[in-house]
Amino acid sequence: MAELGVADTNGILAMPWITPERTSAGLGWEHVYVSKQREVPYAANFKAAASHQLIIHLVKPVKVRRGTLRPKNVLPGEMFLQPAHGELSVEVGGELETLHVYLADEALQAGRDKPVRLAEELGTTDPLLEQLALALDATIREWEPSARTYVDQVTALIASQLIRNHSASRPTPEPKTTGLSQRQFDQVRDLLAERLHEPVPLKDMAAIAGLSVSQFSRQFKVTTGFAPHRFLLRMRLKQAELLLRTGSAPIADVAAQCGFTHQEHMTRVMRAHLGTTPGALRTG
Repeated sequence: MAELGVADTNGILAMPWITPERTSAGLGWEHVYVSKQREVPYAANFKAAASHQLIIHLVKPVKVRRGTLRPKNVLPGEMFLQPAHGELSVEVGGELETLHVYLADEALQAGRDKPVRLAEELGTTDPLLEQLALALDATIREWEPSARTYVDQVTALIASQLIRNHSASRPTPEPKTTGLSQRQFDQVRDLLAERLHEPVPLKDMAAIAGLSVSQFSRQFKVTTGFAPHRFLLRMRLKQAELLLRTGSAPIADVAAQCGFTHQEHMTRVMRAHLGTTPGALRTG
């Protein structure tokens, strides 16, 4: 699938009054598009899109009218949710800063027996969704290609939270999650070991296990105790530690072999997770 972009949204981001500060354009994210921007007062109608629109208001209260509803003062941290496939009429009464997250409908529906329909919301709160959206924005600010798996994981969490707490009708409780079989886990672990030097999309892990992305994420964590991106990071750190302690390859080469973008990236991650540096491991 191609990268999700502005063409997959409802058109707000293409308007002349939008001043983007940063977006996920060009990063290759398949199921989510993120944009942080400033907006000025406006009133407009927008076309329907195949993506669900989540807007987090970041600073100061702003009066917003949606469709025929009465205007509402939306506070920082409150959100605006527009389901896919629906036209939108909106009026914004003041300048504001927002974080837009567009989620492809296919990512929301993946692995579901029945179609999921989200509710239309204005001025509601969901602390977990807010933190997940901010995590994607932080990933854009400090982008490393090796974070691709992390983005897939956060996207899957956003989809699950939307289904759990923001469906138009109460979802049927999901059955208790079981873990991966030994064969499934071995196949995934072998895949990660073979591709340790490159980004591994979550969909590739799920495919080899024969599961949807959401099913795989849940079952993998039951099995290992870690989200897939955390498990992959632990594998990379372990391999790098072994190479540094037992080999003589330049540190930059070790970083590349273990899936880190560059030597400084590996140093930063090792310091954060192991409390040491590649140089210290090499000389230790």
